[in-house]
Amino acid sequence: MSLLFEPYRLRELTVPNRAWLAPMCQYSAVDGVVGDWHLAHLGARAVGGFGLLVAEATAVVPQGRISPQDAGLWSEDHVPPWRRVTDLVHAQGAAVGVQLAHAGRKASTYRPWSPVHGTVPASDGGWATLGPTSEPFPGYDAPDAMTSRQVADVPEQFAAAARRAHAAGFDVVEVHAAHGYLLHQFLSPLTNRRTDAYGGTPENRARLLAETVTAVRDAWPDGKPLLVRVSATDWTEGGLEPDDVAAALKGLDVDLVDVSTGGLLPAPVPAAPGYQVPHARRVRDVSGLPAGAVGLITSAEQAETILRDGAADAVLVGRAALRDPHWPLRAAHELGADVAWAKQYERGAWR
Repeated sequence: MSLLFEPYRLRELTVPNRAWLAPMCQYSAVDGVVGDWHLAHLGARAVGGFGLLVAEATAVVPQGRISPQDAGLWSEDHVPPWRRVTDLVHAQGAAVGVQLAHAGRKASTYRPWSPVHGTVPASDGGWATLGPTSEPFPGYDAPDAMTSRQVADVPEQFAAAARRAHAAGFDVVEVHAAHGYLLHQFLSPLTNRRTDAYGGTPENRARLLAETVTAVRDAWPDGKPLLVRVSATDWTEGGLEPDDVAAALKGLDVDLVDVSTGGLLPAPVPAAPGYQVPHARRVRDVSGLPAGAVGLITSAEQAETILRDGAADAVLVGRAALRDPHWPLRAAHELGADVAWAKQYERGAWR
């Protein structure tokens, strides 16, 4: 039996396999509202056999968007459009989650294919950003240092978005604490130079993450899973390493850690096939929590080996899934696993 195509249980949710779609920003929403592109993007990959699809970074407040075209869940107006997406994914037999996010000092930037890069000015639809301090991400405008009141508001902003995610039909929520966004900015000593209760010691730097995860867990139905995405290393001397991240997660009511790396500061990243898998293994071993591995996982054999070696409990496929929406169906064929195809596509099944 292929481990990649064994079901995986998270609380009351049984995911049909362990080949999951990683959250990838589409930069195609209007005022946070998702549309036909998101329906097509996620629908195609549900048809393609992914067991769990995690929708892109979705802002919990307008100021938390990475770009003006980011998806959102800060308003009730966002719920019905997302419901179209979750209904379609469920009709294909897959589970669907959403990544709740606040970009902090890395917000209000142009989307990747824009001819202009960096911070979007107010004259072009941008806004003032927030961070643990007023220190900017290199090349971006300086954020406003968050007041104690602004920091204290963040957990409820995530919790309110989680309640809307439930109304929109999502099975899973993932708290985004990676890639140099707000919760990661507070967690890392490289970007958190505060001297109040949210800065200084590792425990203080982890406080906002802990309060946010706890608030989301309290707002999210008991039977539904809660994931956290982390960057297990900053790839910079003096930054976070896997044991630091694992320590920050201990004691939190988290069902699985989605382990990525980097994004806090420009840094040389030794990208290669499976380069982040050892970090997933370490976070898993030290925290005692299940983990998902991500990062240049492109082949069925590679994914199967990660699971069989005990490095992770699931794999999340990103760019390979952009190239091939039916990546899991191809992988099942290569591994000899018996999986169902949509009736409309059975004529195209590999034999």
